[in-house]
Amino acid sequence: MGKTDEKGLETLQVWQRALEFAKLVCKDILPKLPSQEKWALVEQLRRSVQSVPANIAEGYGRYYFQESVRFCYIARGSLEETFSHLALAYHLGYFPDETYRSLTAEIQELRRMLNGYISFLKASKRGMSEPGSALYVRESPSPYLEDGESPETQLPNP
Repeated sequence: MGKTDEKGLETLQVWQRALEFAKLVCKDILPKLPSQEKWALVEQLRRSVQSVPANIAEGYGRYYFQESVRFCYIARGSLEETFSHLALAYHLGYFPDETYRSLTAEIQELRRMLNGYISFLKASKRGMSEPGSALYVRESPSPYLEDGESPETQLPNP
């Protein structure tokens, strides 16, 4: 097998950093939270922090830059959710100031990297010249139906 010039997800620095942060939170922070938080804060935090690298990866695997950007926006939302859960845990006294400062510094760096990656994707417009790139799928919103109504009874007001 020959060497390829194809870059893979593992070369993407923002994904590497998000994965390391998720590992840190899952291995070092979650076990320190109290047992009464096992089914509440622990699970919420686990899902949100794991969602960051997962959505970066899903966006990376998409062909058109618009899809990649959309998944990066989802990753950014998950990062903010993670920050919120960590802030709550800190304010509940579950870990010390130094740990919180370290976690928030890492979140700030991930924000910076993720925003930079989004800017890069928007500027690169990957996949823009490919056939079908200008096609969009749009669905008309369906009217809200009350019990016993059918779509035919929902006529727009003139």
